[in-house]
Amino acid sequence: MSVDFSLAHPIVPRLEVRERTGSTNADLRAHAGDVVGWPHLSTIVTRDQTAGRGRLDRSWVAPAGTALAVSVLLRALPLDPAARGWIPLAAGVAMSDAVAAQLPEHDVGVKWPNDVLVDGRKICGILAEATGDAVVVGAGVNTAMTVEQLPVPTATSFAALDVEAEEDRLLAAYLTALDDLLSALVSTGDAGRSGLHAAATARCATIGQAVRVSLPAGRILEGVATALDPEGRLVVSVDGEQQAISAGDVVHVRPAGN
Repeated sequence: MSVDFSLAHPIVPRLEVRERTGSTNADLRAHAGDVVGWPHLSTIVTRDQTAGRGRLDRSWVAPAGTALAVSVLLRALPLDPAARGWIPLAAGVAMSDAVAAQLPEHDVGVKWPNDVLVDGRKICGILAEATGDAVVVGAGVNTAMTVEQLPVPTATSFAALDVEAEEDRLLAAYLTALDDLLSALVSTGDAGRSGLHAAATARCATIGQAVRVSLPAGRILEGVATALDPEGRLVVSVDGEQQAISAGDVVHVRPAGN
């Protein structure tokens, strides 16, 4: 079944729908040098991605037609390094809002930094990659994947929840929210004043959880996630000491207090 994405097309200056591709992120990175032909918010989407990647260079492959892969090219983002750290979180908030609109009876949140969870299970992963002065933000959403097709027990999909995803509506809502959040961030230069910090905190399913964080160089940190700091880092309380984590693989151990 093909989708024409008629709702999404007017939102961005360029939207290419590809029948099949290896990686939408790689495709957009290849066009990053063409500022005129591929302007800010140019988007590539496919329902058949054969060589996708997630965080930490993990492979991300789904049977054809069961997931939506979308990548957005971001330009004209005059942000300092601290504010740029909010880009993946903005994408997570935007996608969680888009998913929640179609799953109103479920608990939708963001596992820091940018996995979208439904009832604690992953429905979408997001990967932001810098390429020169631009940033490519990719997202993979499990739409029609059956329970049997889910890659791990901690994953879910619209189909597994007995919901038929409206993919055009999902993409349009995501692109609109992402543009709004980043435009506000650029205009204020600050996640607090733009409202992004509050929105990300409200959606963050990691806050309040006991977590185990695998840090670079093999170090493991265990504690309770308590907040997002002004730079979007995860604040973890370890034996009463607050530590800000800018990068790491986070596992939710259990709800705090349980």
